[in-house]
Amino acid sequence: MNLEYNFQTYETNKIIDKFGNQKAFIEFLEKNILNFLQSEQRKNMIIGEKYYLGNHDILKRKRTIIGKDGNKEEINNLPNNKIVDNQYARVVDQKNSYLLSKPITFYCDDKNFMNNIKKIFDKSFYRIIKNIGEDAINCGIAWLYIFFDETGTINFKRFKPYEILPIWADEEHTILDCLIRIYDIEKYEYDKNYIVTQVELYTKSGIQYYILNNKKLILDTSKNFKSYIYNSYNFPLTWDRIPIVSFKFNSKEIPLIKRVKTLQDSLNTIRSDFMNNMQEDARNTILILKNYDGTNLAEFRKNLSEYGVVKVKTIDGNEGGVETLKIDIDSNNYELLANSLKKAIIENARGYDCKDEKMGNNPNQMNIQSVYADIDLDAGLMESEFQASFETLFWFIKKYFSYIYKKDFYSIDVDVIFNKDMLINETEAINNCVKSLNIISKETIISQHPWVSNIERELNKINKL
Repeated sequence: MNLEYNFQTYETNKIIDKFGNQKAFIEFLEKNILNFLQSEQRKNMIIGEKYYLGNHDILKRKRTIIGKDGNKEEINNLPNNKIVDNQYARVVDQKNSYLLSKPITFYCDDKNFMNNIKKIFDKSFYRIIKNIGEDAINCGIAWLYIFFDETGTINFKRFKPYEILPIWADEEHTILDCLIRIYDIEKYEYDKNYIVTQVELYTKSGIQYYILNNKKLILDTSKNFKSYIYNSYNFPLTWDRIPIVSFKFNSKEIPLIKRVKTLQDSLNTIRSDFMNNMQEDARNTILILKNYDGTNLAEFRKNLSEYGVVKVKTIDGNEGGVETLKIDIDSNNYELLANSLKKAIIENARGYDCKDEKMGNNPNQMNIQSVYADIDLDAGLMESEFQASFETLFWFIKKYFSYIYKKDFYSIDVDVIFNKDMLINETEAINNCVKSLNIISKETIISQHPWVSNIERELNKINKL
């Protein structure tokens, strides 16, 4: 960390210089914020999270009929089922669990560094990373904020992706020029509540707070400029970078929902339509009336529903009666289409079907890997992005350790290993481990054994034998 004084104006002025003056800079922020709030990218982020939580478009559906004038009109006396068959959430959980359900392995030759890493990367950190993975899949990109808590311990916070507007310094979206966080909070005053849109501007030197009111940025006078860290003399320090790390689902930052939303909506529609047709019992049969004792069809329906009978009469020798024209609902057609849509969702989302025939008839390792091929492809792309993100994260960790312990940690190389959660044929895996004895190291063999969850602990147990 740089021990020089970290005044509020230093980094802000450097950014302002690009625009000529502070007014032009504020106008730049206002324009970008308003564009972001209405952008297609942000809408997709919100849709991705909504669909994961089960809030699908089908829940807003209305039943309509063709009215007298030939136009559609809403009708309320027909069944209007709104069934959500959330295959999207299932695939998101599959992907996140496949890559991040098991603790990440960090390895380097410096034991002192590793011991310090374990203190920071505890179970709470792994939970945050799992949630970061969920955000990345749903929104295309996720954000991790590095801060210091009240005790001075380094800690991590997850930002909601649709609240974050990054201003990138490069086309590859790897270096942040500055970052804006926009979020609403509810305030109470004189027994009334109202919404305030808060805006936080993150630069290298710290955080400046604003309020967005009537599309204009106003300095929040209730909050002072805040540095990311202070030394023991209460002097502000700087990281030399903005302490926020992006974790991308893919290089284009495209959320998973973009691949499958139309398929998911179609599946929900099929499920809902089938239930509607099943519940429209009397309407599945067209009734042909002869000499019905009354002319009001609403009265006819009421009598049929309430009493189960209707009155007919004979007129001029023509006997009355009720005939039916049956419309059969073939459930097999609905199920066939629903299964086709579910399969299409799995294929387009690059998930896997745990009920695949290959998993049941002959579950050898080759068949298992074939079933996991698509999800492994997506996980590989996501893993490469997360590897780069962890490299950035470790830059902050090394800088922190170098400052705390007065020792150079910058040259340390850390391997980040994602332990993917693939089903395996245990017997085959164990036999391969046995055959590898005296060929590769014991540590490598143990790491591949299906019964071992902690390599270091298992090695210690073996040494005690």
